[in-house]
Amino acid sequence: MSANSKISQASCWVVTDGSAGMEIQCIGLAEALRLDFKVKKIRTTKPWRWLPPHLWINPLKSLDKRGDLLEPPWPDVLISCGRQSIPLNLAIKKANGDKTFTIHIQTPNCDAGSFDLVIVPEHDKLRGENVLVCLGALGRITPEKLREAGEKFAPQVAHLNSPLVAVLVGGSNGCYDMTEEVMRDLAQKLEALHEDTGCNYLVTTSRRTGSENEAILKSALKGVPHQLWTGEGENPYFGYLALADALIVTGDSVNMVCEACSMGKPVHIFELPGGNAKFNHFHQSMREKGYTRPFLGKLERWEYPPLLETQKIAHEVEKILKKHFSK
Repeated sequence: MSANSKISQASCWVVTDGSAGMEIQCIGLAEALRLDFKVKKIRTTKPWRWLPPHLWINPLKSLDKRGDLLEPPWPDVLISCGRQSIPLNLAIKKANGDKTFTIHIQTPNCDAGSFDLVIVPEHDKLRGENVLVCLGALGRITPEKLREAGEKFAPQVAHLNSPLVAVLVGGSNGCYDMTEEVMRDLAQKLEALHEDTGCNYLVTTSRRTGSENEAILKSALKGVPHQLWTGEGENPYFGYLALADALIVTGDSVNMVCEACSMGKPVHIFELPGGNAKFNHFHQSMREKGYTRPFLGKLERWEYPPLLETQKIAHEVEKILKKHFSK
């Protein structure tokens, strides 16, 4: 059997703690590799969840039954992301006699050489023979998915006029604060931009946005033609990306910024209070490479090649998998 055939028939697990930002990256890579994968959302028990990987005595026995259990038959390929998944990734490789090809996304808090392959964003410092570096975060977006979503949601926004501006709103996290004052500032800038350009809006919020901030946004947009999605009904996110003429994105999410740049359209970053060295490096790199510009209340026009890092990384991973399965 050829290496290509072995890859196409390989079993695959995606292992994370269920966090959307982590799971999306793993699924995006598995889909780009055309692997038949199963998603495993794990929950770990105390005290193991607080300890570094090398201190977990028996990782596979440290799982909470409210999450997915990890039991044989073991997968041919395992893709993990996040701190909680690291000991489990290593334990499965050991339990399967090193037959499982292990991939971890993001810098692990252990020896990167313990995995067959590690994929890190450029703003992380880890480098090595088994390390692939991507700009930003991996994701599920492909030109085909965006085109299909745009065609599907176009009738729902046909009443809105151009220019259509997608507004992707995140929220507070460990690095950034989206206070009510910050949301009022964004809302006022959106009102003023509509008055200045006549633009209409396609707006999405996240679970981190918060009901108070959503209320501020809704109030500000009452007199502005728009469509707002806050989590109810079918998610139009891909459709909004495809249909927008330009985008405004809060800077708290690497995933969201990278997804916004997948169309090659102007992406304006609304900066939030906070940040850290990694986020600052990421945003600086995105500006320097011509993908984004700060949102200062105006729409700008510029062009750049669409950011499709998942496809680029998947191509490299596929070459490595071919060597692995040809042994």
